[in-house]
Amino acid sequence: APDIPVIDQAYSKLSNSITVEWRVVPGATSYLLSAQDGDSCIETTVTNSPGTVMGLKPATSYRITIRSINAGGKSQPSPSRKAKTVLAAPVLSVSSPSCDSIAVSWKAVYMAAGFSVSLMRSDGLGRMLKQNTTNTSFVFTNLDPGTLYTIKAYAWNANGLPGDDFTYNQRTSPQAPVDVQVVFNSGALRAVVSWMPAEGALTYTVTASSGLLKLKCNTSSASCVVLPLQCGSEYSVFVTAHNDAGSSKPTDAVSLKTIPCAPGNISIEEDEPGNLLVSWSSVNFGHYYVVFVKSDDGLEVHCNTSHTQCHFQSDCGFTYFISVFAYNKAGQSPLGDVFNYTTAPCCPSDFHAVLVTSDTVEVTWAPVRGAELYETKAAEGSSAVLCNDTATACTLSALRCNTLYNITVYSFSEARGSNTSCTSKYVATAPCSPEIKNISKEALSVVTVHWQSNNEEATYTVTARGDAGLWHCTSSGNSCTLVNLPCGSAFSVSAIARSPAGQSLPSYSVPLETAPCCPNDLTLTQVTQSVTNISWSAGMGAQTYVTVLESSKGWAKCHTLQNYCLLGCIACGTTYTVSLRAISETGLTSSCTYQGYSSSACCPSGVKLYRIGNNGIRVYWRASAEAKSYNTDLRGSKGNFTCTPSSGQSYCDITEIPCGDVYTVVVSPVTDTEPKLTFCPKKIYS
Repeated sequence: APDIPVIDQAYSKLSNSITVEWRVVPGATSYLLSAQDGDSCIETTVTNSPGTVMGLKPATSYRITIRSINAGGKSQPSPSRKAKTVLAAPVLSVSSPSCDSIAVSWKAVYMAAGFSVSLMRSDGLGRMLKQNTTNTSFVFTNLDPGTLYTIKAYAWNANGLPGDDFTYNQRTSPQAPVDVQVVFNSGALRAVVSWMPAEGALTYTVTASSGLLKLKCNTSSASCVVLPLQCGSEYSVFVTAHNDAGSSKPTDAVSLKTIPCAPGNISIEEDEPGNLLVSWSSVNFGHYYVVFVKSDDGLEVHCNTSHTQCHFQSDCGFTYFISVFAYNKAGQSPLGDVFNYTTAPCCPSDFHAVLVTSDTVEVTWAPVRGAELYETKAAEGSSAVLCNDTATACTLSALRCNTLYNITVYSFSEARGSNTSCTSKYVATAPCSPEIKNISKEALSVVTVHWQSNNEEATYTVTARGDAGLWHCTSSGNSCTLVNLPCGSAFSVSAIARSPAGQSLPSYSVPLETAPCCPNDLTLTQVTQSVTNISWSAGMGAQTYVTVLESSKGWAKCHTLQNYCLLGCIACGTTYTVSLRAISETGLTSSCTYQGYSSSACCPSGVKLYRIGNNGIRVYWRASAEAKSYNTDLRGSKGNFTCTPSSGQSYCDITEIPCGDVYTVVVSPVTDTEPKLTFCPKKIYS
């Protein structure tokens, strides 16, 4: 182990350490310093002299020893040396109560007998101020505003030995700014406040107060914008400078009057047609007023007054946009509410009323300024018909016929309502439609139409319309006669009335049907001895037909939809009267008569055949009462043969007939007017 070191001296420069100096020990690589205070001991290892023991208590006596160390171990402790730590530094609390003073205070320091406090500008200018005191506070005065100072303080003990010092940098608070300027911006309702910068000021606060309202603006520059200001107000504006030490006193207040507020309670009245009265309430700080009135066609006029009302000329159908501004030295008030006033729309002039139907009038007119809607009114007595439309035409319907109406066209706008001063015209409606009461048939083709007349100075026209054509008659009374109407035709009969006002609607149509036409051609054909076929041409308007053949021996009748009919039970050799009735769909009947008809003679009865030789035959029959002559026909594949006996005979012989054939034998009566009958009975002969 190395030798024991010898302490030369031990002293304290800081309140938490003691520095030890010793002579170097050969072979020692390091040293162990020990500071002992009662039961506590603090050690530290150093490599050479001097060495410092840290972490000690201020104003405390310690017993200091040192040991040398090398690879072989530690030496024995050196003889001890006593040393005492210096006093602790006072902890300062510093402030700048005013722009030219700094107040320093501290707490008492253990074992301190007094304190020394010094102050000097941090930039080194000026002289140092120093004060020794036994108190725990001191105030430096007459300092420069807004300047950074360095404050140093320490305590000393009863022996006058100084302890640790405490250094603190403190700036004095700034001085109030000077040359405050206020520039008011009336359009933005704000003010730009500027000033000369104050030494040492870091920030500034601008305050604008008006009554209980306060507006503030903070900045680090030499100007600030205060907003939003209120119109019609007076503000006191002052500036305060700030730094880390505090705030300056406020500057003297600068008075600021803002622009007046926009006038309120604006009322617009049309006290008489063509004259507008605009009035409003007065405002604070308003010296005079200007009213602007702009019409919707772009024309603008204005009125400058110190009163609270203005008069303007106006026209119908215009919308006027009205704004009122107040003025003072600060400028123009903000834009308030823009009011619009719409005058009553102009009246439609020179409108035209045209009668469209007996109960409808079409009214047209030129568009007028300011009208959004038109109302057309047709008045008669206590009743009225109205028509509302945005178009410049209106159709008045459901009017009473044969009536004089007072027609007026009013114009409307949503903003102003109706212009009730519009002129009117009288228009008469067309006559009322007549009502056909009945149609009387005067003859086959003549009818008289009767109607109810309820119009004045009206002429009536009756029309019968059908597939056969048109038939007319005219009268100023309540009936007229239609002549020469064709048979078998259907008509629709209506009547209209005409007057100077116009033409009525047609009356309700009444159906008229004439009796069907008789067929022009009628033909009778005998089908069998007791059956006759009757055919005829179609009769116009007929749906069914009834044919009747009548004689002293009886009658035959047929009812059919066709234009032919088979009649049975006809007596042969009899003369009949022929009649036909044509009947329409509705039951109208035309009775038609034709030339008489005679049925054919009766066929013979009891026909018998007898052979005469090898190639002959005799035919016998019983003659009827009506027939006098007969004809016998024999027909076969090898030839046809005819035999006509003398009048009154009832047999006939036919000879030279080829043998080996089958023949049909027919005996029929012979008349001068009818062709040979084909329906008499046949006999077969081989």
